[in-house]
Amino acid sequence: MKDNMLTELEKQLEKALEEFDFAIDWDVKQHRIEVSVVLFAENKSNDVIEDEEGVQSEEEVIEFEDSLVLYAEDKEVPDELEYLAMIPFNRKKGMLKGDIKALANYLAEVLVNGQDDLLDFLNDETIETFELVWNDEAFEEEKKNNNGTAMVAYPKY
Repeated sequence: MKDNMLTELEKQLEKALEEFDFAIDWDVKQHRIEVSVVLFAENKSNDVIEDEEGVQSEEEVIEFEDSLVLYAEDKEVPDELEYLAMIPFNRKKGMLKGDIKALANYLAEVLVNGQDDLLDFLNDETIETFELVWNDEAFEEEKKNNNGTAMVAYPKY
């Protein structure tokens, strides 16, 4: 079976994100592929943590989830406030294999930094908010380092 964007993405994410939980969700109608990631951290002092919806938690283990989306350029652009990153692709051509590898590698970097930031947030009262940080310029740099020219097709139904 020939690889498509979904299979290639899963393969690269499994390699790059070995210690992190992730899920891939394919929205066939919208031509979007969502990648959700989860960070866990111990809330040793049982601080009350409030998420952006105002839900409070004093759980011993804090679970933080975020997601990025790959979307077809010719479809509706997703709401950028909902995602860590939004990456367009061409539905007819698919995506460069090197870009998918770069995405997985850069996401791993974002999560490693995020894990540290989350622990700092939980252990340092002067830090008021926590969020993952995706830098488009850094992602573009990563893409240059993974310049595979092979295209991976958008999946068929």
